[in-house]
Amino acid sequence: MTQQPQVEIVVPVRNEERDLAPSIRRLAGYLRETFPFTARITIADNGSTDGTWAVAQGLARDLGPDAVRAAHLDQPGRGRALRAIWSASDARVLAYMDVDLSTDLNALLPLVAPLVSGHSEIAIGTRLRPGARVIRGPKREVISRCYNLLLHAALGTRFSDAQCGFKAIRAEAARELLPLVEDTSWFFDTELLILAERAGMRIHEVPVDWIDDPDSRVDIVATALADLRGIIRVRAGLARGTLKVPRPPDSGPPPRGLPGQLRRLVALGAASTLAGSALLLGGISGRTRSAR
Repeated sequence: MTQQPQVEIVVPVRNEERDLAPSIRRLAGYLRETFPFTARITIADNGSTDGTWAVAQGLARDLGPDAVRAAHLDQPGRGRALRAIWSASDARVLAYMDVDLSTDLNALLPLVAPLVSGHSEIAIGTRLRPGARVIRGPKREVISRCYNLLLHAALGTRFSDAQCGFKAIRAEAARELLPLVEDTSWFFDTELLILAERAGMRIHEVPVDWIDDPDSRVDIVATALADLRGIIRVRAGLARGTLKVPRPPDSGPPPRGLPGQLRRLVALGAASTLAGSALLLGGISGRTRSAR
């Protein structure tokens, strides 16, 4: 019988047979030697077509079920994987991180401690607050900042970094929010945070040290365009009332008049910048691949 953990850390993976074992062993070692809470890693293989699932099963056998579990989903999608594992978890706090471990693991305790104590409902790593130390290319930096600017302008969000692959949520908050989240891929994080903020949940932010993975398989162009579609869908749902999320008592009505018009203009400019940057990056990447 496995031990019930205080924290469950999900690592969603798809076709990561090369990097999976060293990353999971490193994370398991950190949890065993440094982390003060009982924790379990769940490898969520979503639709891999290489040897990732076999590697995940081997890690679960070698490290033991109290340390590492492996779960397989036939369909791809980070959001789909997180929803499935978080919904079935028996842990008090549910977290996830990217398999490349781009975020320094020393940020894990500051991420989950406010959730274990009950201070906050959600915690996110942020690369866009003072105190964060980030190493990544200028194109990714521009796209990230434009995307978060668009969220602030179009939806009035206050959290600083929607996309950092380093987040945690209390189990009861997850049970309330997950049925409302429609996206099953990369916009999942953003949609969850928008709904949490609209519901008046407290979002704790942790500035992180973050190093970009040069071998990332994320399609920047496709992801950026999918995120734009997600923002439009959520904004429309909130405006029409088809997406019903309790508003905190002191939130007041949405802005109208000139401030609202200015927000829409800023949103349009940010969207144009984001889309242009994504397409530029895609063109450069395509030419680079063609030249190889």
